[in-house]
Amino acid sequence: MIFADSSYFIGIAREKDRWHKDALRIAERNNESLLISDLIISESVTLVGSLEGGKVGKILYEYFVDNCKIVFTDADLLENAMETFLMYDGTISLADATSVEIMQQFGIDRIISFDSDFDKVNGIKRIH
Repeated sequence: MIFADSSYFIGIAREKDRWHKDALRIAERNNESLLISDLIISESVTLVGSLEGGKVGKILYEYFVDNCKIVFTDADLLENAMETFLMYDGTISLADATSVEIMQQFGIDRIISFDSDFDKVNGIKRIH
């Protein structure tokens, strides 16, 4: 299992995205199941929907539901993510800090992402 960031899904969904070709290349090679959070869904669907239209956002949402293991944010996860956010002094987003926490909970050390902020996190290898 590998964690996947919103930048990956946005890259796949948007032909105009600067990471589109790289995202497709990774998707073709990846045969592992994908772990995401509800925050990844929110970020991805919101951006893709605003740029490509609501129907495209809904298609992406349906892909998540059908193909990914989804972790839903609760109070404990958010509290732990806030500690990670503070540990990096706000240089990673709260959503990214939540992803880091989920990865730690599941013992996952790889993330598919085009967000270089993950390079700051010790013990995580970014696939890009």
